[in-house]
Amino acid sequence: MKYVGLQTQIWRNNSRSVVLLLSFPLLILGLTYLFFNLINYGNVLRISETHTQFIAASPFVLGGVGLWFIIAWFSHSAMIRKATGSKTLDRKENKRVYNLFENLCISKGMKMPKINIIEDDSLNAFASGLSDSTFTVSLSSGIINKLDDKELEGVIAHELTHILNRDVRLLIVSIIFVGIFAFLSEMAFRTLLRSGRWSRSSGKNKGSIIPLLLIVLGLALVGYLLSVLLKFAISRKREYLADAGAVEMTKNPEALASALRKVSKDARIEAVERKDVAQLFIENPGEKNKKGFFSAFSGLFASHPPIDHRIEVLEQF
Repeated sequence: MKYVGLQTQIWRNNSRSVVLLLSFPLLILGLTYLFFNLINYGNVLRISETHTQFIAASPFVLGGVGLWFIIAWFSHSAMIRKATGSKTLDRKENKRVYNLFENLCISKGMKMPKINIIEDDSLNAFASGLSDSTFTVSLSSGIINKLDDKELEGVIAHELTHILNRDVRLLIVSIIFVGIFAFLSEMAFRTLLRSGRWSRSSGKNKGSIIPLLLIVLGLALVGYLLSVLLKFAISRKREYLADAGAVEMTKNPEALASALRKVSKDARIEAVERKDVAQLFIENPGEKNKKGFFSAFSGLFASHPPIDHRIEVLEQF
């Protein structure tokens, strides 16, 4: 992979991430329009009716999405803590970690985030939070104990870059969007099952609501698939950017490359089962790098770029 320069890399990743993020609301509105287009199939006034229904429904669709965002926005931090089993790391417990954090934060003029620890011997870390008062960096006990100061500094700088660039906020927004489509798919599927059972037991005509539910389910599944692809694309690009930012902060690309080599050997955090939370880590604890004929296709569904590629880029600094 050819190295193109730090500022060029930052500009490219930021531009692409903005485009990808704007794709989410456009996807929701596009599928809403397609829904009305499908239910008006066969109507001579199809286009006119579709436009009228779409314009009337759009405020409710956007309002529902907005409500979902508000609820998810305020509950996400608590959900992450519960999903990872992380707890606060006091200064008295590990002055070494606090000193590394403080030196890096002072060098960038940023507010010190909260520091959490995950009691797990594997090597991993992630940043979370939605504002200056809630930004947190969580480190596994394994990554603290098994990395030297320079390597751990590189990992911390990577996570601080996620906070500086507001990557965590961006990823949480993408996770919320995917959650909307997952919820709609599940609700449509459950309603479809109940409707089928009710129709059979009551002997009533089941041709009225089931086709409509099939349309909703199909569109929700398409939206879920596309939103997952967009979310993973955002996540992969931000990892490269965070690596570059860590190098700019520490001036030591080899230290981070060395840390990633060690992380790649044992990144599995047993407590983390939720896939949406797993993508926040410096290396996805539930993902394995796939090689061979299908590696390019499977890479579309990976939350992180291959760690070997990240190390290769770091070695070119």
